[in-house]
Amino acid sequence: MHLPTPRRQVLKSLAATLLAPAFARAQAPAAPVKLAMVESLSGPFANTGEAVYRNLLWAVERVNQRGGIKLPGGARPLALERYDSKGQPEEALAALRSAIDDGAQVVLQGNSSAVAAVLVDAVAKQNERDPRRGVLYLNYSAVDPVLTNERCSFWHFRFDAHADMRMAALVQVLRDDQSVRSCYLIGQDYSFGQAVLREARRQLGVQRPDVQIVGDELHPLGRVKDFLPYAAKIKASGASAVITGNWGNDLTLLVKAAREVGYDGKFYTFYGNALGAPAALGEAGVGRVIAVADWLPNLPTARSEAFYQSFRQRFPRPQDDYVHMRMQLMIEALAQSIEKAGSTAIVPVARALEQAQVTLAGQAGTMRAADHQFQQALVVGQMDRVGAPGVRFDVEGSGYGFRVVRVIAPQNAELPTTCRMVRPT
Repeated sequence: MHLPTPRRQVLKSLAATLLAPAFARAQAPAAPVKLAMVESLSGPFANTGEAVYRNLLWAVERVNQRGGIKLPGGARPLALERYDSKGQPEEALAALRSAIDDGAQVVLQGNSSAVAAVLVDAVAKQNERDPRRGVLYLNYSAVDPVLTNERCSFWHFRFDAHADMRMAALVQVLRDDQSVRSCYLIGQDYSFGQAVLREARRQLGVQRPDVQIVGDELHPLGRVKDFLPYAAKIKASGASAVITGNWGNDLTLLVKAAREVGYDGKFYTFYGNALGAPAALGEAGVGRVIAVADWLPNLPTARSEAFYQSFRQRFPRPQDDYVHMRMQLMIEALAQSIEKAGSTAIVPVARALEQAQVTLAGQAGTMRAADHQFQQALVVGQMDRVGAPGVRFDVEGSGYGFRVVRVIAPQNAELPTTCRMVRPT
């Protein structure tokens, strides 16, 4: 039947009105999966937070450039948002609440085991109290061993080697260094720094019982502006080496002070390979600064070199030169696990993360389900001038880089755990 023109127009208009919302929904961009980085973005450790942000941003960009997270309802991008903890546990808790209110499903943090400890507890309480707004906590740098031992949590995954694993790698090199006859232990006075010194004493006793410990000292975290008194004590002790887990300005200021007082011993460090430390030491560090990491730019493989070069292309300023392989593997593991779960619901994603196996640029790692401690290779490097054998790349334009002197395979870096994981039923 032929409808009169006015009626036909009315029906067309009505159909268009009814279909418009559905069409708009079909064309609207997919809602992102929100990641919340909770870090020091102000205060004495702001540079460490900014270094983390560059790494995470680069990893997120890589996932999004290949189309995002593939899910049954369509691909979804990752969105990285920043929250300033100011390096303080109470500020981190406030940031966590803000992130959850903003819809974050994954919290990323690492710089400070003290902050990590409160986040582990807060995330567990949040997920029990309000599972509809549950979150996962991915940790890339907080390395107090208790976090995957006595205080392990189903909702927490650590992608860095913990302090005991890092110390074991360092002492492997120190064990063969017969020039070291005495050591001065110095660290930051909180759970991580205490764990580093405790494990240093234990491992020296096992692997180098002939080495005398001539100093054992903790200092306030992030509050010392003048390390000259500490450096003077180190020099006066006659120590042939310093062992420290210091990071950020606490490391840079310490090594600067050591140079100023003329200390000529070695530094066995967790983080001496960047964030100003090589430039602070200069020539005084050549052959005398040893650092342990999950990866170093001078690892002699073509894929590793290409990985590093692509980071420098993305962040070309010398002061931005601090790339972490583990942070890249972490985001890859998260993307893989969301896709495997077929959902962003935290329990299926966590179960998939427990089984994550990832590879990037020739570097691989697996998540150990028993305690959520990532297992990966560790490397130890020694500071030298750029252009020296094995030192193609320098650090932060300083003219100094790290030659790889030891690679520890994942099965040799692994340590047992005391975790008794409680999983949701």
